[in-house]
Parts: sequence; structure tokens; C-alpha cells
Amino acid sequence: MQETILILDFGSQYTQLIARKVRELNVYCEIHPYSFVQSSKFNAQSYKGVILSGSPFSVRQKKSPQPDLNLIRGKVPLLGVCYGAQLLAHQFGGEVNPSKHREYGRANLSFVNNNDILFKNISLHSQVWMSHADTITKVADNFETTASTSDVKYAGFYIQGEKTYGIQFHPEVYHSTEGLILLKNFVVDICRCSQNWTPSAFISTTIAELKNKVGNDKVVMALSGGVDSTVAAILLHKAIGKNLYCIFVDNGLLRKDEFENVLHSYKDMGLNIKGVDSKKAFYKALKGKRDPEQKRKAIGKTFIDVFDKESHRIKGVKWLGQGTIYPDVIESVSVKGPSATIKSHHNVGGLPARMKLQVVEPLNTLFKDEVRRVGRKLEITENIIGRHPFPGPGLGIRILGDITEEKVRILQEVDHIYIEGLKNAGLYDKVWQAGSILTPIKSVGVMGDERTYENVVALRAVSSTDGMTADWCHLPYEFLAKVSNEIINKVKGVNRVVYDISSKPPATIEWE
Repeated sequence: MQETILILDFGSQYTQLIARKVRELNVYCEIHPYSFVQSSKFNAQSYKGVILSGSPFSVRQKKSPQPDLNLIRGKVPLLGVCYGAQLLAHQFGGEVNPSKHREYGRANLSFVNNNDILFKNISLHSQVWMSHADTITKVADNFETTASTSDVKYAGFYIQGEKTYGIQFHPEVYHSTEGLILLKNFVVDICRCSQNWTPSAFISTTIAELKNKVGNDKVVMALSGGVDSTVAAILLHKAIGKNLYCIFVDNGLLRKDEFENVLHSYKDMGLNIKGVDSKKAFYKALKGKRDPEQKRKAIGKTFIDVFDKESHRIKGVKWLGQGTIYPDVIESVSVKGPSATIKSHHNVGGLPARMKLQVVEPLNTLFKDEVRRVGRKLEITENIIGRHPFPGPGLGIRILGDITEEKVRILQEVDHIYIEGLKNAGLYDKVWQAGSILTPIKSVGVMGDERTYENVVALRAVSSTDGMTADWCHLPYEFLAKVSNEIINKVKGVNRVVYDISSKPPATIEWE
């Protein structure tokens, strides 16, 4: 049975970071809403340990999340982080009050008890990250203080005679310099996890599970050329071979030569794949549409129509394969209530209900960086594994306004020069996502002795870890000058290039 750490989510922006750090230690963990504790599915003994996340709530609020921690405490090791620590104090004889000063940002530990297993190898004056408006002002007699800062007396504590711990800082964030050591102390030394959850172990377990689940049934799957769908397809291929039927749809909104190149790559991997040229159907559906949401819906509906039609050419299909990854699953069971939609480019929205197929999702326990590690272990080409994220609607949301074949041609040429330029300059792998945008703006220019009135294109490049937040990349001026010059000289219809220096938030990564 898989050793698992349970992370209970109280709505913190950092909850996924806790999971990612635990998994860096080769320990499997799952995130569930705090209400999971009260459900019939919950059994504390099913887990090696439990971590309580932070929260935007105060434990003093009437409607704050207050699960019964007696269902966990004393049964398995328990670690409360920030709100989780305050909840432990609040429920078991302590007091939590508003901080005299909002405790946010970097702090240093002025007292550390290294004899406590949680703080083993944590340095005196170690930097930690605080993020709370409340603080614990009193604890019960059986609470032992293990760490303090100059402003926070109960920065760390444990309950005597049991493996229950609390910390009022966030070990999961980058600014807590020894946070990973502390988490390792908890999951390895206290919870006794064996650190055997590796890409190799995931691959062998998943293939065995897929064989058992799918058996000799046929599976149909849409591929996009992206890392998620590709890794999912290879795992299914290794489990069921030719019973996996892959379909790659050319929606006319892919990058230059992408349809041919990706199709060739997939065939080299031994996948049973069919390429479908549906450009005309998509252009027809998009004709005259300018609103971004209308364009997305038109692209999504047309894709479902094309994929459904192609799938029905295969007799006896019982399963729909999808490249859904863990952040999409978490999003759908958020503590703030189920999200309205799961991202359509990960989860082909509308298909399972329409096609009456069972869904199989080999990657729905993995984060994006873990998918890449698994992909490398499967020896998938780096061109796919290291590929920048590309939106499901493709260039359809990078062409502002209505879409025509001519606009697609212009943007494909611009994008090709930009992306190849990044690769040739050794910058591609330093960027999380890059793309080009065709604006509905025309500007006056001069080429030779002639006046021009042509399109303005924008270049975008961001750094990020998960796409939730992103900073614009400070690409070298020399590189931008060279690419701009090449685009204007080689792409007919463009006479001006601008560079987007907006970060997310407030801007989004895509323009539409």
C-alpha cells in the first residue's frame, strides 16, 4: 500500500507548495479540503501523517474552518502550519489573539530546541517566513515551546507525550531557508516514510494499475503535442499497446509546421496515432468572432465535434484517456467550493458525457514538474518534455480580434522566428513560457523609400513555476533587437515589434 501524507487545505495560497516540497522528498502526499476529516471516507490510520495548512481565516472568526482534530490527534503524527498551529492551540486550551503588529515576511529564530526532533539540524537565527495577523498568546500546560522569534514566542511547539506539532511560520516557501529540513524531519523521522515514491516507482505502479483497470478494452485519446498528454499516452501505450488509439487534430491554430513535426515524433515513439486536418472546420466556426470567450467556445465545440466523429470510426472503444494533472483535480475540490470548470486544454470538457465513455487519467496525482521527471524516465524526447506550455485554443487567443488564415500565417512566421531565436541563443530553457501576439493595431513605418501601414506584434516571455503567478523575463536587449529586426525584415505584414513587460498579476500570461 502506498505510504501517504495527508495535507488538509484550509484555503492557503501556499498549500500546493507544501505538497510539492513533501514530494521533493520522494514521499507521496494528497491534498484534501479540511472538511474531509468529517467525511465517512476519512480514517486517520490510512495515513503516515497529517499536515494542516495555513488559511486566510482567523480561528477567532465564527465561520472559520474548525474540523474536530481529535479525529487525528494521537492517532498519527500531526503538524499544524500557521493557521493549523493556531487551531491546535485554540482547540486545546490555548489562546489566539490579534498580533500587535501584523507578522508578515522574513523573521529569524532567536530560540531553537534542537533536541526536539522537528527542529533537528535547524540553525539558531534560521530565516523563516511569517504570514499571519493573529498570534498564539497562551498555550496549555502540556504544550512545549521549541522555537521563538523576537516577536513570536510560540513559533514552534509540540504536545508532550504525542507526535503533535505546530509552527507559526511557513516551511514550504522559498524564504524559509531550512524549511525543507524541517519538513524532512516531520515526514521521514517522525512519520517514518521510506522515501520510495520515485519516477521509476510511479511508472511501474501506474502501468500495472492501467493494465488491471483497462484490461483488453480500447482507449481513445486526444494528443496535443504537449508534455501532459504525451506522457499520459506513453504510459497507456506501455500498458495496453495498440489498444490505445490516439488522435491529433490540426485546428489551424498550431505553430508553424507543428502538425507534421509532432505527428512524426509520435510515430517514432510507436504510438498508434491518426492525424486529422480540420483547419477549414475551425476557421468556419471562428469566422467573424472577435470576443475571446466566444472564440474559446467555438474552438472547444469544434474540437469535440471533430474528435467525436473520428472516435466513432473506431469500434468498441470504452475509455477516454486524458492528460489531467493534479492541480486540475485540486481545483475541482477546492475549499472555496468546486470550481466551475476544469481547464479545457487539460480536460477535454464535454467529451466524457457526450461520448458515454469511462475516463482514465494516468497523471491525475502528479504536478507538472513531476510529469516532466516521469517523461524523462520514459525517455521521451526533450523537444516535447521541455516544451513551453501552449494554450488549448492555440494561436486563436494570441490573435486579438477575428481570425483569418492570413492572420494565422503572419503569426506563425513571427512566432517561429521568436521561438527559434530563443533556442539558438540558449534562452528557451530559461523561460517558462514564450509566445507572440498579433494585435489589431496597425502603425505607420518606413521600409526603403516607402511608407508602410502594417501590423504591430507583441512578444511575451515569462518565468514561473506553475503559471499561478509569473514575472516577465528580462531578455537581453541585443537578443530582442536581433529578433525584432528579423521579424520585420522577413514577415510581410509586420512593421513594428513591442515587448510585453507586464507580470501576473495584474496581467495574465495570455492576452485573451
